[in-house]
Amino acid sequence: MDGTTEGAATQRKTSWKKDPEAVKANILTVATEEFAAFGLSGANINEIARKTATSKRMIYYYFGDKEGLYCAVLEGVYATLRRNEDLLDVQGLDPVNALRRLIGATFEAHMNAPHFVRLVMIENIHNAQYLRKSDIVPKLNRSIIENLEDVCRRGKSAGLFRAGTDPLELHWLISSFSFYNVSNRHTFSTSFGKTLYTKARQAQLKERMTDMVLAAAVIGHEPKSWD
Repeated sequence: MDGTTEGAATQRKTSWKKDPEAVKANILTVATEEFAAFGLSGANINEIARKTATSKRMIYYYFGDKEGLYCAVLEGVYATLRRNEDLLDVQGLDPVNALRRLIGATFEAHMNAPHFVRLVMIENIHNAQYLRKSDIVPKLNRSIIENLEDVCRRGKSAGLFRAGTDPLELHWLISSFSFYNVSNRHTFSTSFGKTLYTKARQAQLKERMTDMVLAAAVIGHEPKSWD
């Protein structure tokens, strides 16, 4: 072992002892990129270890195996998305504006988190096999439904929302628009051009989506003209 390699190994070993949480966070950051790029089968633990500040042995120490690391990555991307939603504080807004904020924030969150979208696509290929192993993700996902339940309850009580407005259906609609915008970006752009993916057109699409969801939930809401 030459001096450079030995020094790097010593520095890694010291970092494990000093700040194991930072080491785990570093592993998860690199692993998120690798799994999003290559999927569960294509990602390589040796490559992940090479790009981190630790070793393959320590990755196994913290996460058990490759599948354990993949599950931790899934939990991490869901946690980030839900945490950002929880910071919106929609309880302080009237129900219509609360729903408007949740719709817009969800669209932007997906647009800014392509890794999340790719990982969800990959997990769907696996029929949610690994997601079902998580005790954390169902609890994380409950928060967005609780937010929408509160908004719908207040909207109906105020006579603003349609009686049949369902929080889970709203989440499905909002997620569908937001997810497709990212998941099919490359195929859509290749087929029809990149017109919809300019900054201005993305902002316009967010407004269109918001209008359509509000029209489904809010009594008397009239979408803006497409002229």
